[in-house]
Amino acid sequence: MTERQELTEFERGLIIGGHLFGHSEREIEEITGHPKSTIHDTIERYCKTGTVTPAPRTGRPPILTDRDKRHLEIVVRTNRRQTIKQIHTNFVQSTGTAVSEWTLKRALYKSGYNSRVAARKPLISPKNKKDRVQWCREHREWTEDDWKKVIWSDESRFTLFVNDGKARVWRLPKERYDIDCVVPTVKHGGGGVMVWGCFTWDSLGPLIRLEGKINSERYIEEVLQSHLLPFLQELEEDYEFQQDNASIHKSKLTMKFFENSDINLMKWPGQSPDLNPIEHLWDELERRIRKQKPRPKSEAELFRLLQKEWEEIPESVYQNLILSMDKRVKAVLKAKGLATKY
Repeated sequence: MTERQELTEFERGLIIGGHLFGHSEREIEEITGHPKSTIHDTIERYCKTGTVTPAPRTGRPPILTDRDKRHLEIVVRTNRRQTIKQIHTNFVQSTGTAVSEWTLKRALYKSGYNSRVAARKPLISPKNKKDRVQWCREHREWTEDDWKKVIWSDESRFTLFVNDGKARVWRLPKERYDIDCVVPTVKHGGGGVMVWGCFTWDSLGPLIRLEGKINSERYIEEVLQSHLLPFLQELEEDYEFQQDNASIHKSKLTMKFFENSDINLMKWPGQSPDLNPIEHLWDELERRIRKQKPRPKSEAELFRLLQKEWEEIPESVYQNLILSMDKRVKAVLKAKGLATKY
């Protein structure tokens, strides 16, 4: 059986020309040699549309129905950290639809989903979510001058060999900081060099190394007495001291030290690294360390390099971080206490 050939535009024109000159379909069949059914369909299309060009063919129907696409989104949103292979397995098992991984990936892309590196943010408890909103409401009228009178502090850990493996999630562009699209951070986990640092608008404070397990007594003696108090004495005006709510920071012994030392302690909401500009200063320090060639080979060498790079951070970097406080506060209020981009 020979395959039926599509008529050319010229051939269709001959058929319509014969029709317009009053020839019957049988006569046109004899003249052109085309089947009567083809002649009939061509004339009928011309009478309905006024054109000899056939309507475009629809092609084969899509593999995924609208219902399949909705179910695919449900599969993805059940666990954002699935690989495309896992998504494919779960989809096929739950729908019985035989489809390739590439087809599912293409459908996800068309719906706006992409596999992205997950943002690392703390999982914020309902209580801390409420506390964050309250703190931001109390500070949303603060001016730049107010923020300049805060000493920002924190601990951070730097490692010799960084594992760059990063978790990925399937998400829409607007979902980066949604609770099911972020990876919870672990405070001070793993090995490496633990440091404490602080800074204010006018200058960077000391960067010191903390070794072993730090309790309240060691925090008071090795950090507050030995380094914070001398730094405070160098400042000409009164400042508020910021620290997070780690247990050694909030113990009765530590609180008693602040009271006896007449240090003005800033109230701080839990799980709020995005409100502390020193977090981005740690990022700056990390970038500087990674650029070093050759890389440090021991923890002692790493700490010496950290101190050197810390002291060379330009004033504009940490001052711009303090100037971002107004935006940080507004971002937390807009997110209703949940994690923000900062």
